[in-house]
Amino acid sequence: MSSTFRTAVIRTPGGPDSIEIIEVPVVDPGPGQVRVEIAGASVNPVDLALADGMFHELGFVDQPDHTGIGWDFAGTVTAVGPDVDVPVGARVAGLVTGFDRDYGTYAEQLIVAAGDIAVVPDGLDLTTAATVPMNGLAAAQAVDLLGDGAGRTLLVTGAAGTVGAYAVTFARERGWLVTGLARTDDERFLRGLGADFTTRTDVRSWDAVVDGAALQEQGLALVRDNGVFVGVRPGAEPQAERGITISAVSVQPDGARLARLLADTASGRLTARVHAVVPLEQAAEAHRAVAKGGVRGKYVIQP
Repeated sequence: MSSTFRTAVIRTPGGPDSIEIIEVPVVDPGPGQVRVEIAGASVNPVDLALADGMFHELGFVDQPDHTGIGWDFAGTVTAVGPDVDVPVGARVAGLVTGFDRDYGTYAEQLIVAAGDIAVVPDGLDLTTAATVPMNGLAAAQAVDLLGDGAGRTLLVTGAAGTVGAYAVTFARERGWLVTGLARTDDERFLRGLGADFTTRTDVRSWDAVVDGAALQEQGLALVRDNGVFVGVRPGAEPQAERGITISAVSVQPDGARLARLLADTASGRLTARVHAVVPLEQAAEAHRAVAKGGVRGKYVIQP
C-alpha cells in the first residue's frame, strides 16, 4: 500500500478554484477508529461555503496550513483500531463534522470513529449511500427540534432539495401537515412525498418553518406569531421576533440512526438522488455546478 494518499483541502479560501489536491501520509486507526477507502463523497452547500471562506470569516477555522473539505462519505473499511467490532471489508457510510480540521471526505481515504459510521445494506450501492449521511441526519435532527406536529402546519423551504425532501417525509411521520415551498416544476415530486405545494413567499400562515433553502429572515417572515423556525445555518440564526422560537440544526454523527436511514434508502422508503459522479480532480467543477442552483440530486466525488 502507498505511504500517502490524495485529499482535497482549502489553504486560502476563494471559491471553487481554491480547492487543492495534496498528498498526505497514511496513518493507522487508533482505538475506536477505522480507516475507510472512500468510494464516494457528496457535495453539500456547506462545502461551497467553506471554500468561499464563510467559516473562516466566522472564526470557525483556525488551521495553520490547510482545512479539509467534505462531510459525508461511503466506502470500504481497510483497517481497524483496537476495540472495534467492524470487520475489515465492511461497506460503510458516515459523517464527519466540524470546520477546524485538516482532513475531509473529498479524499482517497479517511480515519473516522467507528461509532459514527453505519454498515451499508446489501443492494444499496456506495455512490448512492454517500448522499445519505449529511442530509438525512440534518433533516432528521431538524425535525427533532420541531417535535411532534399534532396536526399543526409546517412549511419546508427548499422542499425539493435533499435536506428539504427528507424533512418533508420525517415531519409527516411526526404528525405535521406539511407544505413544500419549491419551484413550479417540482410540484409533482413533492405531492408524491405526500406534501401540499406552494410557490408563495408572502403568506405568514405557518405554525412552523424548516428553512431548508436557507432563506433566513425571509423564511422567518412566513412563520405565525409564537411559532417555530428551524434553520440550517447554526451560528447565523435570524434575530428573534414576534415570540417565535428560533433554532438551527447543527448536524451530528449518529451511527445508529444513519443505519436506519440507509436501510430505508435500500428499501425505497426514502429517495436518494445522484445527479452526477465526478472524479476528485473535478471537485471545483462540481462546486460551480451546484452553485448555479436547480440541481436535483447530489454530485458525488469519486477519488
